[in-house]
Amino acid sequence: MITGTLFLFLSAAPSGWFMNSIAFWTFLLLGSMCIGGYFMFRKFLKVLPKADGKSKLDWQNYWVERSRPMWSDEMKSFLDQLVQPVPGPFRDIAKHSIAAEIGRIAIESNAEAVTREHCIKGYIAATPRRDSRFLITFLEKNGIDYAPYRHLIK
Repeated sequence: MITGTLFLFLSAAPSGWFMNSIAFWTFLLLGSMCIGGYFMFRKFLKVLPKADGKSKLDWQNYWVERSRPMWSDEMKSFLDQLVQPVPGPFRDIAKHSIAAEIGRIAIESNAEAVTREHCIKGYIAATPRRDSRFLITFLEKNGIDYAPYRHLIK
């Protein structure tokens, strides 16, 4: 009796639940690494220089720095309001890219300062196509008139 129980504990084959848990954790870790790698690769593509020698991030930094004196406190708070639907961990990145687009629009229109119209137009232009439905819902919920820029919504 004792030798039979001892033989079960000393057998060379691991139990089925142990092998299943190893397989589960292997797939979970592999899946997590693939998802993380996808986002890292997207970030890497933004850093690669384009035909003009500057990357997408370089251009964003350029437009933000060039338009910095044009921003009033009122427009900064309006930008904060516009980025509220973005999840917290991504809000700073989204705010920077939206501010770059707003700054580009304001500078190209030879404006003295960033206006509410520049903010709405830049917000719509900087929002990805996949988020157009959420963009419209957010603008309507906050009573922001986007009718003159409806053609920019993809």
